[in-house]
Amino acid sequence: MSEQAPDTGADAEPSSDDDPENPYLRDPSTEFDPAETLSREDAEAQAELLREAVREHDRRYYVENDPVVADRTYDTLFARLEELESTFDLDRTDSPTGRVGGEPLDELETVDHVAPMLSIDQSGEVADVRAFDERVRREVGDEYEVDYVCEPKFDGLSVEVVYEDGRYTRAATRGDGERGDDVTRQVRTIESIPERLRGDHPDFLAVRGEVFMPRDAFREHNRERVERDEEPFANPRNAAAGSLRQLDPAVVAERPLDCFFYDVLGVGDDWDDAVDATADAAETSEWFETNLEEYERLREWGLQTVDLDEVERVDDVDGAIAYRDDLMERREGLNFEIDGTVIKVNDRAACAALGVTSRHVRWAFAYKFPARSEVTRVTDIVVQVGRTGRLTPVALLDPVDVGGVTVSRATLHNPEEIARLGVAVGDTVRVKRAGDVIPQVAEVVEKGESHDREDGEGSEDGPDGPENDHYAFPEHCPVCDSPVERDGPVAFCTGGLACDAQLERAIGHYATRRGLDIEGLGEERIEQLRDAGLLDSLPALYRLGREELADLEGWGETSADNLLREVEDAREPPLGDFLSALSIPSVGYSTANNLAREFERIEAFPLDADADFDAFEGRLQTVPDVGPTVARTVREFFESEENRAVLNDLLGEVDPQPVDVDEGTADALDGLTFVFTGSLSMSRSDAQELVRSYGANATGSVSGNTDYLVVGENPGQTKRDDAEANDVPVIDEDEFRELLEERGVEYPA
Repeated sequence: MSEQAPDTGADAEPSSDDDPENPYLRDPSTEFDPAETLSREDAEAQAELLREAVREHDRRYYVENDPVVADRTYDTLFARLEELESTFDLDRTDSPTGRVGGEPLDELETVDHVAPMLSIDQSGEVADVRAFDERVRREVGDEYEVDYVCEPKFDGLSVEVVYEDGRYTRAATRGDGERGDDVTRQVRTIESIPERLRGDHPDFLAVRGEVFMPRDAFREHNRERVERDEEPFANPRNAAAGSLRQLDPAVVAERPLDCFFYDVLGVGDDWDDAVDATADAAETSEWFETNLEEYERLREWGLQTVDLDEVERVDDVDGAIAYRDDLMERREGLNFEIDGTVIKVNDRAACAALGVTSRHVRWAFAYKFPARSEVTRVTDIVVQVGRTGRLTPVALLDPVDVGGVTVSRATLHNPEEIARLGVAVGDTVRVKRAGDVIPQVAEVVEKGESHDREDGEGSEDGPDGPENDHYAFPEHCPVCDSPVERDGPVAFCTGGLACDAQLERAIGHYATRRGLDIEGLGEERIEQLRDAGLLDSLPALYRLGREELADLEGWGETSADNLLREVEDAREPPLGDFLSALSIPSVGYSTANNLAREFERIEAFPLDADADFDAFEGRLQTVPDVGPTVARTVREFFESEENRAVLNDLLGEVDPQPVDVDEGTADALDGLTFVFTGSLSMSRSDAQELVRSYGANATGSVSGNTDYLVVGENPGQTKRDDAEANDVPVIDEDEFRELLEERGVEYPA
């Protein structure tokens, strides 16, 4: 096809699907000339047309559910856009290709909301719904005719999303309602959220939405996690919430998140105008006079809402109650989780008259669904060993229908929960879906016969005998037979590095940047090597052979050579890196380096059973950032015979290099406190660890005790405001580098 395309300015509105100027919207050709044959001007013009087309195809697919191109065609257009942006180093500020994630964040900044994200009153009792209706009619009197808009109450994570001049600029979690975590980069990866608004949109718009994981996507994602030997998410809401709080946007991009929008928080010419308008719902009547109309306008602007067939206007409270009852009957057929319905006064002027309290709006009410529960029999109790060593008992059940879902297993949480319930194999139990999703045993309805208990469980006197007739929790790990220890209500396997259930996680951490930074050894490859029987321990990593690697599917001689070279480079790591790589509980990168500076050589650690572990624990408590609890945890790691066996085997392959402490600079930054914000040439966490290793403190917030706020690119405003309020010097990265070099500290390290 011809590569000539009309120039498109950066501020142009997204093309509509009938735009004759854009050849990539309807029946697009997917044959392209090689990118290197284009001029930069032609490449920029084609890339802009592709961006507009991809945005429109995204809207058609996610918002309208009416795609006009095949998935394969879309993928080809997207790949071409990525190729042009990469070849010509084009700006991707608001390109659809930016949804893949980007560099990880060191922390989530806190930001102020455009307007408070208030809650609403809720109840599962019909009398409370009628009381809400009576109050509404009493307070608005005859001034307004009251009708209601009813909609599903989504069970996800509430977010604020801000558009300026029609462009996506910010997203934040609800937080405390006034302030929330800045998740701009994470939310940007959600494909149903547009980069630009469509149509006659306002100059400034702040909208509230609910991020969720669709049911079918949740099931598939959990299946994949289990296949990778990862802990599955408990329910879609936890999956959505946990995903958005990931510091690595690329991880979020891999998870099947979606979003429904349902409320306008602020609208106007600019930020200040929107905030002023938010104080009075009637001020938004220029854009919409009713809440039902608000839904319609959101869709016109390209924002996804729940299907309008699921939103209903009713004349009175009886209609609202009937809507809720009908939706409760149909809820299992929806592809998203709901836990009730929301009833809103439709007239926005009436909403303004009803007002808000400090915590909730007075013009809406949530009519909740009752929890689902059912009765069945426990056929067995098994104990799963998580990758952190935590033991979780699971009840296997005679299959039972709970709210339209067939349940055959339910969590028992921990040993204390088993004792509290008094549950054992053979008991008849009531099962409910906690959080309306994850099954759990709620109570024992009837004790089973003794012959249903295997191996005489519960038949002896004592804590697990007749007096407390319940399942006897194992005293040894079911995977590696190591002793089980309790930490409060939770049980852990003490096998550590020797426990096969924990090994994959240990190898993965060993290879990460926080460990020995072995490139090319990600989760999928570790799983593949484990399945092939090539990686049954940490030391086995150093015994991998070229031929056996090259024979694996998807490898080859080059891949094998690359990994073996990385592994060989990790044979003489710095002692601090080695300690950090061992997955010692409570020991992160900074603490590992502090331990290395104190002990200096690996031989100074207790590596045999005759070591004086009391003296070792006492010395640990002299290390910066190591208190009694961490000292005890580190002692237990080295005191474990299984861990020492793996460690000594590993030391046959690895020679951790002693710490060469320059006493002249060891405390070069002693007494100083730093706070970092924005993007630096190294990650903020590495910068924090660097200054800590030379005696300084590094904290996450500015106070009167802070000596310097170090500001990188795109810094958060909150920390700068706090620095000004506390008269704290603000320095950029070059000034920070000069400060360190004056004190004999190299930066970057």
